[in-house]
Amino acid sequence: MTAPFELRRGAEGALCPAGDLTFATAAAAHAAGVGALSAAPEGALRIDCSGLADTDSAGLAVLLEWCAVAHRRRLTLRFEAIPETLLRLARISEVESLLRPAA
Repeated sequence: MTAPFELRRGAEGALCPAGDLTFATAAAAHAAGVGALSAAPEGALRIDCSGLADTDSAGLAVLLEWCAVAHRRRLTLRFEAIPETLLRLARISEVESLLRPAA
């Protein structure tokens, strides 16, 4: 059973994706994230992923697209609590540095 995806505002303006971030929810997640990033002021923005449940490669693609949108808008994203499944996919795909930039 798929847990619906939602994107909320958390403490200090962080974006908090929750639910499943999979093929089944990728389109909705993409749209929600692009909308939130388009409305965000320039600067840094935290993405607290602790509320994510099931994730897959489509979920990774959504996060990478959010990175691209943020870059175009001159935003710096700081992902926190990324699920291990997404981190493994990012390592295999050699894109982990996009989710965890060097400090």
